[in-house]
Amino acid sequence: MKLIILKENLNNGLNIISRVAGKNLTLPILNNILLTTEKNFLNLVSTDLELGIKYWSLVKIEKQGSITVPAKILSGFVNLLPNKKLNLEVKNQVLHIDCEQHKTQIKGLDAQDYPIIPTIENQDFIELNTSLFCEGIAQVVDFTAPSQTRPELSGVYLNLQKDRIQLTATDSFRLAEKTLYLKEKINKEYSFILPQKTARELVNILAERKEKIKLYLSPNQVLFEYPMPETTHPQIQIISRLIEGEYPDYQGIIPKKYEAQITLVKNDFLNQVKTASLFSGKSNEIKIKISPKKQGIEILAQNPELGENRSSLDGKINWGESKEMTVNFNYRFLVDGLLNIKSSKVMFELNGEEGPAVLRPMGDASYLYVVMPIKTT
Repeated sequence: MKLIILKENLNNGLNIISRVAGKNLTLPILNNILLTTEKNFLNLVSTDLELGIKYWSLVKIEKQGSITVPAKILSGFVNLLPNKKLNLEVKNQVLHIDCEQHKTQIKGLDAQDYPIIPTIENQDFIELNTSLFCEGIAQVVDFTAPSQTRPELSGVYLNLQKDRIQLTATDSFRLAEKTLYLKEKINKEYSFILPQKTARELVNILAERKEKIKLYLSPNQVLFEYPMPETTHPQIQIISRLIEGEYPDYQGIIPKKYEAQITLVKNDFLNQVKTASLFSGKSNEIKIKISPKKQGIEILAQNPELGENRSSLDGKINWGESKEMTVNFNYRFLVDGLLNIKSSKVMFELNGEEGPAVLRPMGDASYLYVVMPIKTT
């Protein structure tokens, strides 16, 4: 292999694919990046056997070939080089890199020993708005629950219907659902569970990109493809295994009515919850109190060792069932929900001391966050 590539182009690709090449003691070659020439492109590949990333860059090819080299060494070295042209050449499983005063050799391994990245034969795809899709994933991905006994809860559930995609995640204590509406309807409905790691990498890699992504699906794999600007060739492919199992019928958990709905200024509510958390103790417990006599809420927290905090927050209450109630919550769960709401005001729906509560953005029906109270003994 012999080629010329701009440092910036190589560095961009390495920053993306190095994310899944890590420390693997049982299969050391997974610590490497696969470099392969394909016509006028250099293809960079990394995988951890569950998630694979491919990146293509236009280069000047003088000789076709391939090699694998340690990801950490290559990405760290290239990052420090000046923004000039790089000459890459492979001789006897050694990658030679020349750039002005730098002449470096990195020992590699045979590309034939690198694991094969699965391909998806299905040519049907769904085109998605990249930024909106990644924003939706980001609003739910933190609420999965890594679990050996219930692996279906360790990923994000995607339910693709004719005109929408519902993104859902739950850890049994809270649940988030985001609905994205499709401009072009799809002919077939799909559903699958995406591993949390893949979901996070989608956000990290693609969130700031403007072109649309294509989603390809097979029974046990999913492929997200981002195009190379001004060509029909892909620039980035992210391919992942899917989590096997049946996602729980979560719709029954979402309350269809409420005993009280309070409209609050989000940042004020968030700040008061954070303030109360300083006095919540090891259980992270704070109390939310409402009364028909007042328009607003009280937030209370008490710790025998530190003291107590009591604050009030004005808000508009719509009563479904007019009665005083005090509901205990893990403050972390409230904070997490509020941080993922984009609107300036939130609607906080309570259903008694033990019923599920719901946070919704004011004026946005596409997102909801369900949180279970702490049961009182």
